[in-house]
Amino acid sequence: MRNNTSNRILAIDLARGVSVLMVIIVHTLWIYGDIPTQSNTWLGEVVHFIGKGTPMFLIAMGVSFTLSRNQSIVLSTKRALYMLAAAYIMNFLKFVLPVLMGTMPDAFIEAYGWTAPATLDNMIYMLLTGDILQLAGVSLLFMGIINKLSKNKYVPLIIAFIIAVVTREVRGFQLGIGGVDYILDLMWGAKWNVYFAVFPWFSFILIGMFFGMWYKEKNKSNAHIFKRMFIAGILLMLTGGGLCFYNFEYHFGDYFHLGPGGTMYLAGFNLVLMWLAHILVTYIQSNRVFEFLYYCSKRVTTIYIIQWVIICWGMGALGYQQFGTTGVLILILFYLILTLGIQKLLLDKPFWSKKTKKQNTITKNSISLQKP
Repeated sequence: MRNNTSNRILAIDLARGVSVLMVIIVHTLWIYGDIPTQSNTWLGEVVHFIGKGTPMFLIAMGVSFTLSRNQSIVLSTKRALYMLAAAYIMNFLKFVLPVLMGTMPDAFIEAYGWTAPATLDNMIYMLLTGDILQLAGVSLLFMGIINKLSKNKYVPLIIAFIIAVVTREVRGFQLGIGGVDYILDLMWGAKWNVYFAVFPWFSFILIGMFFGMWYKEKNKSNAHIFKRMFIAGILLMLTGGGLCFYNFEYHFGDYFHLGPGGTMYLAGFNLVLMWLAHILVTYIQSNRVFEFLYYCSKRVTTIYIIQWVIICWGMGALGYQQFGTTGVLILILFYLILTLGIQKLLLDKPFWSKKTKKQNTITKNSISLQKP
């Protein structure tokens, strides 16, 4: 890939496009695959491996932030508020609305350890569930502050390291004050009301900021920065992998509550994936597959919301964790097509709108994670 003066890096777009499609595959398995299919089949193994690519999406977010035209605290705050609003609207649509309409399967409610039907407290719990959009919203607030305080590329890298190391020690800390404890859970929660706590997941975004700043220092040299990503990725994989081998319970724990070793390992793994994306766009000419992935990358936020909502709504007709391998594969294809169809037909060119192309572009990007 040639060096250029554009604020877009094709390898980053490619990686982000792949990651948002992988999310649809992972969520379809989680919601519809029965336990044996998730745990004891080739499909379960493949999808769980795919799930390890989530940090690639976060690293891309960090890189893109440093290349955005306006990185002020004010604009970062506005983006954060858009993102948080989108996050809680998504939770309402995918959880609370089906409960109110009586279409949510009892099995899904019982999976939380509750007794069906869901109570008001249960619905509030689901509404406040911490997802990756909450992580993105809170992170945008911090990114604006960090960028304001220092332009030194090593500042986000040092903060990323500190977060990776200290998270295990502060995880689950609360003050016993309702609303405050919820905010603390978003920061470093240890329970399943928050899946992507800021600590340690913000580390991946900060690593992306570091490489984005370095990229700008090197006059936007793709070859230079992706080579460094590869080297850093290998070193982090070796270090993090060694720590996990030494003490897996402490250094990895589980995917959503990583320790320092697990954070380092996944950061390294996804930096290598970024380098592979660079190799692809460097040596393979642009084609329809790449263009499709770039398309998905530019619409990552809305695609993410659409797929979660329709996958959860589908439980009303299909049930919860009822399918084997063949059924899940069919549903994966179905939800990929349906998600992209809704994006294309209802959001890209809504038939009820008479807006100009420029106005539609502004609307689509208003809550985008990667607004360049």
